[in-house]
Amino acid sequence: MPLPPAPTQRASRLSRKAIDALAPAAEPSEPVAELAPPVKTAAPRRRKADVTPAAVQAPAPVTVQTPAVVNDKPAPVRTRKAKSSGPTKLFVLDTNVLMHDPMSLFRFEEHDVFLPMIVLEELDGHKKGMTEVARNARQASRSLDSLAAAQGADMGQGLPLNTTGFTEATGKLFFQTQPLDLRLPMALPQGKADNQILGVVSALVQMHTPREVVLVSKDINMRVKARALGLQAEDYQNDKTLEDGDLLYSGALALPTDFWSKHGKSVESWQQGSHTFYRISGPVVPQLMINQFVYFEAPGEPGLYARVTEIRGKTAVLRTLKDFTHQKNALWGVTARNREQNFAMNLLTDPDVDFVTLAGTAGTGKTLMALAAGLTQVLDDRRYTEIIMTRATVSVGEDIGFLPGTEEEKMGPWMGALDDNLEFLAKGDGGNAGEWGRAATNELIKSRIKIKSMNFMRGRTFMNKYVIIDEAQNLTPKQMKTLITRAGPGTKIICMGNLAQIDTPYLTEGSSGLTYAVDRFKGWAHGGHITLARGERSRLADFASEVL
Repeated sequence: MPLPPAPTQRASRLSRKAIDALAPAAEPSEPVAELAPPVKTAAPRRRKADVTPAAVQAPAPVTVQTPAVVNDKPAPVRTRKAKSSGPTKLFVLDTNVLMHDPMSLFRFEEHDVFLPMIVLEELDGHKKGMTEVARNARQASRSLDSLAAAQGADMGQGLPLNTTGFTEATGKLFFQTQPLDLRLPMALPQGKADNQILGVVSALVQMHTPREVVLVSKDINMRVKARALGLQAEDYQNDKTLEDGDLLYSGALALPTDFWSKHGKSVESWQQGSHTFYRISGPVVPQLMINQFVYFEAPGEPGLYARVTEIRGKTAVLRTLKDFTHQKNALWGVTARNREQNFAMNLLTDPDVDFVTLAGTAGTGKTLMALAAGLTQVLDDRRYTEIIMTRATVSVGEDIGFLPGTEEEKMGPWMGALDDNLEFLAKGDGGNAGEWGRAATNELIKSRIKIKSMNFMRGRTFMNKYVIIDEAQNLTPKQMKTLITRAGPGTKIICMGNLAQIDTPYLTEGSSGLTYAVDRFKGWAHGGHITLARGERSRLADFASEVL
């Protein structure tokens, strides 16, 4: 069955005649010219890498029928957030890597990068259109043109990658400037673009042994075929914020059971308004971040629920929280039902916190709490002028086609969660006001809530608005940046999502825009995050989220 259009698909293919023209067999009497001078043995350099740790292993033996000839300089391998030791390596980039991240050329630090000729052909075939893939292909082509047009550039000797301002990229870019013998096992059709790239990689391995030559591709099947041929192949890891979703910053920290015995003697406390402040020092301080929540729970001892407001050297200041579990502090009739919800409501109602991220499984109350806090601050406190709500329009199943009406009417079917929660909030606030009272409440609420599409956010500025971004796990880091940078003076942005329910193709927990935002904003004095762990929707929903 044909695959859907994606960066891993290949549009351009070379005919058999073109392949023969590109790859004539080398005469035995003629020396094979290299693209780059032989690699000199240098002292190992320790730098970060952009490919998984498997890329640092010794090159596997190549099991091809005929040794391929290649004219290129080896490029080194990077492992994300890990230090590589030894000589630099040669990375052969697949087309889908450039179409996924057009700046990937400059992400390999001291290592070299090699582009087969078929990659340039495929970039040319994908450059037309208004899709994200087409834009990335055009941007990658412009980067290649800038490198080739730099003063003193010599393709035969390799193009320095730092000539266009990317100072961390100290390696070189090499092109396939001479015909190569791309013969592979008969089981692999010679005319397929993937197989031509594999032929180039095998030729590079033969030429530059013992230097490591690694194929970098986003195509899983491509990597599997490469490993079946004994070639090193790795996924492009630079787009991943985290290798493991379990490492995501949770926003809360449980204090050890011996906290008071170790820190009690040096604790200073004072009262300011309705809050109590504690200045602590000790072994727990290096683990803390600004706006991180801490809690102490032990049988027979009073609990402590606080937020870190200041860190100076080896001391930190904790401020106790407002108790939203009590009915007197309810937001539009909504009270916190567990510890994490209480933490979230403190963030949502704090005017000094401009950016809040909420992560959690289905039924943890993310949308309900965000709406309740927004309505309280818009209608009661008059802190913001209105609520603006948007979300990623990614369907779970098949698309139902075009939707009629205005922008808000088209967004209506995507906002079922908004309608459900508004119905609950209006009922809880109106009490026994009757049908007319509930209708008036609904009209008042809807007059202060605007539903906007993300497609028209570019160039906008929101001033004194309460912005809710729902289903943020389906956003790419680029889309997340576009939305957050819309914030003007007095605006608060709430991003919510469930990382276990990503519907966008090619996004994972590690590369989601929500993960990206949480990781980049942790520790900022005006941002906060909390991961909601316990569902409160119903016993059926809670059980389903655990076992399904």
